[in-house]
Amino acid sequence: MSGQRSFWRDNSLTLAFGTAFLLALVGQAFAGHAEFNEQLTVDGLQRIGLGEYLMSSDFAVDVTENWQSEFLQFFLFIFGTVWLVQRGSPESKEVHKAGTESDREQRIGDHAREDSPRWAGTKDWRQKVYSRSLGLLMGSIFVLSWLAQSITGTAAYDEQQLRQLQDPVGWGAYLATPDFWNRTLQNWQSELLAVAAMVILSVYLRQRGSPESKPVGAAHDSTGVEG
Repeated sequence: MSGQRSFWRDNSLTLAFGTAFLLALVGQAFAGHAEFNEQLTVDGLQRIGLGEYLMSSDFAVDVTENWQSEFLQFFLFIFGTVWLVQRGSPESKEVHKAGTESDREQRIGDHAREDSPRWAGTKDWRQKVYSRSLGLLMGSIFVLSWLAQSITGTAAYDEQQLRQLQDPVGWGAYLATPDFWNRTLQNWQSELLAVAAMVILSVYLRQRGSPESKPVGAAHDSTGVEG
């Protein structure tokens, strides 16, 4: 029993946000289905069931356009914070540590420890890949979700075109439409604003007990210090 309690406690952050994600996705599905059927009614078309809506391009594009912007945010932040710093922010490393840092500081190669990941102690391509694996994965998910958004967005756009008795467009043509870039940029700007706000506000404001904040009594110019 204690082992089960330990599992829930040790993984509570992932489990809580994973559960919240699923609940929000379910809520989006029901709300999107209702809105989609309202639009069908306005257009004088037959309403569809929830299962059919979940398989539609309209639902898929709404989901993927948010996913791609979220993973773009993480990708840019992970790679950007290698070289870019913000004095006083716990979201930044110390100013003098800008860059990829030494092998000793990163505990790789000859400086790997017994409990270090196995690939960290290698001196070939595996170390190079593992040293950038988090950013590479985030970037890959962003590219794939953006591709999925463009494909599902094309299908959703063409469906709307046909309802209005207009000619559908191909994938390449859709990438040049205002619809695609409006969907894309409205998500990008919100994610980038959120990151910038978190970085600068955490210089002056505190949240006791959170690793995203400095200790309450830390000086404003303390950088890379977690509470």
